Amino acid sequence: MGWLQDAIRLSAMRTATEVVDADSALPGRSTPIPVAPSNIVTRNPMTPPYPDGLETITLGLGCFWGAERVLWELDGVWTTAVGYAGGWTPNPTYEEVCSGATGHTEAVLVVFDPQVLPVEKLLATFFEWHDPTQGMRQGNDRGTQYRSAILASTPQQLETARRIADRYGEELAAAGFGPVTTEIGLLEEVRSGEFYFAEDYHQQYLVKNPGGYDCHVRSGVACPI
Repeated sequence: MGWLQDAIRLSAMRTATEVVDADSALPGRSTPIPVAPSNIVTRNPMTPPYPDGLETITLGLGCFWGAERVLWELDGVWTTAVGYAGGWTPNPTYEEVCSGATGHTEAVLVVFDPQVLPVEKLLATFFEWHDPTQGMRQGNDRGTQYRSAILASTPQQLETARRIADRYGEELAAAGFGPVTTEIGLLEEVRSGEFYFAEDYHQQYLVKNPGGYDCHVRSGVACPI
């Protein structure tokens, strides 16, 4: 009956309001989930190594299907990929992440040219395309896997993210919203410190599935840079 107890536990965690602790997280696996060689929109590889001069940043803004499309459309983005970040479980599956038992949030890895797309503009787009005050949810999507997150790859990105979040929080408060709940940190320092690629059918999902689910709960408040 162990499988039944596990199923009940995972179902209960699906709408969790706190990130699971390391001891309670699922064990995961050592083998990475394979993805296609290239992003079908940008035609560039999704996996490293990336060209010199580019930067990476990992962003969580709700369901990653629509989030990825918002980000690949920005001038200066070299490639994108969806996956799982900010949690404990190595190489989790989609079902495991949706259970709430891995600690991960759905996220988009963005590889961009900072000379074309300054990180300030990228983060302003990030903030404007979801509601960063909703905690462990975006609209009807509830659970820790939908939390807002900025997982930076450099100290400079981290400082910029915190500065913009503080300034945007003032604008949101003036418009009647609650405090910004976005988790902000260096990717390498948040729990497992890794971005794990999602299953290939999730990559560029809205190109493969026109008219597919695309959840964006926006505040309507402009983000000052």
